Amino acid sequence: MFHKIADRFGIGIAIVALFIFLSVSSPHFLDIANLLNILLQVSISTIIAVGMTFVILTSGIDLSVGPLTAFSSVIIGLTLHLDIGIGIPILSGILVGALLGFMNGILIAKLKIPAFIATLGMMSVARGAALFITNGQTIHMFPSEFRFISAGNLMSIPIPVIYAFVVVMIAIFILNYTKFGRHIYAIGGNKEAARLSGINVKSVETWAYIICGITCGIGAVILTGRLNAAQPIAGIGYELDAIAAVIIGGTSLNGGEGSIGGTLMGAILIGMLRNGLNLLNVSPFLQQIVIGAVIVSAVFFDQYRRSKKDSSAAKGLNRPSQAVGATKPYQ
Repeated sequence: MFHKIADRFGIGIAIVALFIFLSVSSPHFLDIANLLNILLQVSISTIIAVGMTFVILTSGIDLSVGPLTAFSSVIIGLTLHLDIGIGIPILSGILVGALLGFMNGILIAKLKIPAFIATLGMMSVARGAALFITNGQTIHMFPSEFRFISAGNLMSIPIPVIYAFVVVMIAIFILNYTKFGRHIYAIGGNKEAARLSGINVKSVETWAYIICGITCGIGAVILTGRLNAAQPIAGIGYELDAIAAVIIGGTSLNGGEGSIGGTLMGAILIGMLRNGLNLLNVSPFLQQIVIGAVIVSAVFFDQYRRSKKDSSAAKGLNRPSQAVGATKPYQ
């Protein structure tokens, strides 16, 4: 009974408990400015984590999201200096992210290179390319209209928060109401069964990495505007934040199970935790330990939950009254 409640409401309970604790522990936590700051801080990580959710749902992984974001940011910075407006630079950053995601997808889906190795290699390639084309220098001075559209405020609401909300809503629609979304879950649940049912597994997997690259490009637009600079060393640790948000939000590392809503709550939980630790003057080094412990705990809970589910399924199959075909096949 307890594990079923924790399975369904665990992340929500954790957010409420942390919110109450920080509200009591810090007089500044409930300030509107601070709450908006939390949403602003998690906007980029949420957007990138949405893309990571697509990948992990297919039982993949993408370790290159940080360098992809940095490289896209550099491309945005360079094109902004060409004095061709702000539309083309923004589009170029997103397209570069999509292209690098496509390359990841080809390596993994077509060439059968393990996702861990392929994206680890892309991490090095993207970071090296960003450093090479900038000679390791930061690109500064962008138009004010770009800074507003990427990192300004609209009626006191940070624009990056609006972008994150839109990305989350689009992703929820894709995963819940489209054939592509159903294919994502099917591949993560059983790749061979998905292939035998007629799903183009290679194409769907490739598109999952393209989507992840697109979210990196969108994140790069926001990051470049917020910093008013394009830094080739930016995005360090983004892969950890994205994976942590996805796993803490309940998406299984084995694929086939999870939701964008869970990922959003995972990102908010991490943002609240970091903000609260800062307000409580906890050492940044100790903060890394706390975040790491939360991630390990989430993975442990995921494995425990899956083992309980497998055990229950095995018991059900061993019951004499269990009818063959009682479970509904994927359609």
